[in-house]
Amino acid sequence: MRERLLDAEELVRAVASGRRRSASPPWRRVELRYVDLRSGRHLQVTSYDDTQAFTRNVPVGEPAAGAVDDLLAEPFGTWHIETTEALTSMRVTKKGHAQLRTEPRDPAAAVSSRGHDREKPRLLPADDAFVRAVGISDERGKVKPSMQAKYRQIEEFLRLLSDSMAAAQAAGRIGERGRPLRVVDLGCGNAYLTFAAFRYLTRVHELPVVMTGIDLKGQALQRNTALAVDLGCSDELQFHKGSIAAAQVEQPVDVVLALHACDTATDDALARAVGWGSPLVLAAPCCHHYVQAQLRRAPTPQPFGPVMRHGILRERLGDVLTDAMRAALLRQRGYRVDVVEFVASRHTPRNTMLRALHTGCTGDQDLLRDYAALESMWQVRPRLAELLAAAG
Repeated sequence: MRERLLDAEELVRAVASGRRRSASPPWRRVELRYVDLRSGRHLQVTSYDDTQAFTRNVPVGEPAAGAVDDLLAEPFGTWHIETTEALTSMRVTKKGHAQLRTEPRDPAAAVSSRGHDREKPRLLPADDAFVRAVGISDERGKVKPSMQAKYRQIEEFLRLLSDSMAAAQAAGRIGERGRPLRVVDLGCGNAYLTFAAFRYLTRVHELPVVMTGIDLKGQALQRNTALAVDLGCSDELQFHKGSIAAAQVEQPVDVVLALHACDTATDDALARAVGWGSPLVLAAPCCHHYVQAQLRRAPTPQPFGPVMRHGILRERLGDVLTDAMRAALLRQRGYRVDVVEFVASRHTPRNTMLRALHTGCTGDQDLLRDYAALESMWQVRPRLAELLAAAG
């Protein structure tokens, strides 16, 4: 791996992400590529935390070797290295063993731009037929000024989906041969992100995908179905009217999406994902009225009186408590959960995402005690806890 990372001629791109058991790297994700500057070729290292990216350019030679060695020493769970000749994936198992897989690639597909000021690569091009069809881009394939925020939201969602898919594939949780990837979007609404995910997985990753959108709004579903017909994907991408709790879909379900499902609809979606045993779940919660109503009725634990006195602070605390408790409940059911920023708050006010990957490990007693302490202290219980308890 080190040799591939230090090959300034052959390396196209490398990504380190995830974490090892009982250890966390300083960054959520790190990307590496080589760029040509006036002073010569440099290794460009872009490090991402939950809110922003930090880029530095390191000269080729000993400085680049030192930067690579430092990154290899960090407890990242997975590495994906793309060269002109091969695709290499490395993941660290729960027992700390490194599993390495290398696949040859077509050199013609590995064209790499080393320009420093190149346009940021787009996961779904602005001239894609879907992007034009929904009015995000004009007829020339240029994003309309009024739709920049929506396009940014789509791009950031696809970046999270890409990272999550890579982690799930490296862990052997999805990618079963002989059948398509099954994706269900619960509460799909106007389905901007549903279509974006389908186009990205099928056009960019060239995966066989069967995708189903579920929603109660009949008018939106008619529009979505018509768009799928226009795009020529109505056999693989279908929309059905119904509630999340009662949705009937073909199983197994590999990926569950719940993007801005309102209030307890997010809990319904998470409960369905747990019931299906879905390996990957991406949920971006919307409003959190269910727990906030309980907070207003419950006695305030000390010393939080000054917080609960202000409505806006009480509301934000309700948001935080709801998602923290949802994440804890998913961990008890064998999921590894990250709570991450979906997209910068200037683009959308609802920007938290729960990203859950099923590991098969059941929650330990510490998880159970911590969750019980939260319920007891605040006298609240999210709808997800009730749904999971009822399911047994």
